[in-house]
Amino acid sequence: MTGNAAVAATILFLGMAVFQVALALGAPLGQHVLGGRATGALPARLRAASTVAAVILVGAATVVLARANLIGSPVEANGLLAPACWVIAGYMALNTLGNLRSTSRLERTAFAAITAILAILSGLVALG
Repeated sequence: MTGNAAVAATILFLGMAVFQVALALGAPLGQHVLGGRATGALPARLRAASTVAAVILVGAATVVLARANLIGSPVEANGLLAPACWVIAGYMALNTLGNLRSTSRLERTAFAAITAILAILSGLVALG
């Protein structure tokens, strides 16, 4: 079950990362993120933030896969992957709360659901 949860989480993390890369490259989707503050393409500083978010999401996918022993990791010997998965789960839970408060319908519905599912899946992988 841990492996399936990790694969599902990875698919969602990478899908979100692709969306963030699209934002970073100037996709006119600003009204669907960050509470709908921007319209069209994001300004430069928010594009940079989307780039950072994409890197973090890929990192989260890597941690989840490593914790489920689907990829190798030198940090598992130190017992760091389970706590890292709990941090990811907590971050996704907080992200869900933020999404639920958004004025953007897409954030309140789809993104809130995705981050809630990611919080659960990351927690399951942490329990491993």
